[in-house]
Amino acid sequence: MATLGIDLGGTFARAAVVDEAGKMLASAKVALAERSPSSVVETIAEAASAAVRSAGVIVDACGVGAAAQIHKDSGVLSVAPNLGWRNVPLGQLLTDRLGQPVKVVNDLSAAAWGELHVGAGRGAQDLLVVFVGSGVGSAIISGGRLLDGAGGVAGELGHIKVVPGGRRCGCGEQGCLEAYTGGHNLIAQARELLEAGVSPALAHLVGGDGMKLTPVVLEQAAEAGDAAAREVYERAAQFLALAVANQVTVLNPARLILGGGVLNHCPGIRRRVLEGVRAWASQTSREGLLIADAELGDDSGLIGAALLAA
Repeated sequence: MATLGIDLGGTFARAAVVDEAGKMLASAKVALAERSPSSVVETIAEAASAAVRSAGVIVDACGVGAAAQIHKDSGVLSVAPNLGWRNVPLGQLLTDRLGQPVKVVNDLSAAAWGELHVGAGRGAQDLLVVFVGSGVGSAIISGGRLLDGAGGVAGELGHIKVVPGGRRCGCGEQGCLEAYTGGHNLIAQARELLEAGVSPALAHLVGGDGMKLTPVVLEQAAEAGDAAAREVYERAAQFLALAVANQVTVLNPARLILGGGVLNHCPGIRRRVLEGVRAWASQTSREGLLIADAELGDDSGLIGAALLAA
């Protein structure tokens, strides 16, 4: 029986009909006109309806992956920075709107489940999945089961503290890894350098236009020897590498799966993560460790959310 998978981001809602083998039968993508819960629910319903019509099959359940901290089994998004939400009962709202059971999980949990079954995690039972895109997320598969913790928020690598009392994170707390290494925050730090006039390389690369700043541009400026850009870049890369290495030591996964726009498009940061794992993870935790790139791309969360709901 096919199920419906939803990937809810800060800009779009994507829906896909997925069969029991993890094959996508049809998909649809709809932009969020606004971010109020009622509007987002309607956008999800529109995308879901389009995907189901295109697939031409009946679906009997729905899974949703959202970039949020989610209360265990409740479907309540306690903190969703990209949407500006706190304590929104998305699961119940969607169950009422779609008329079928809805399971809501963190987007990285969904992605990890997809990679486990039909992606880079096939054949393994213990995975650490780390994606660095607009934010920093991770998920843990232990013994073939998703590790969600007592409250449902295990694996929140992006919100470990790397600088107590440091930069403000989108979650509302200070000093989180994501506040230094997430794509949005890399851009924010680069913009601060540009506005302060202390990074000639950044100014040259974007022609003084802050709207053209990206993590890739920051990496280019750092590698060109710009001192200010290099300080921000190296700090972010080291924080990320050390955090991942420590997780490898603690969890001893069989596979470390890396993905997300920053790691995919900033080879220097990805290289530093690999170097960090080799240098800082314990020797015994590295024995037999396979490091792989995520295979499913943007579809990992869709497929995983659908399979979790099956």
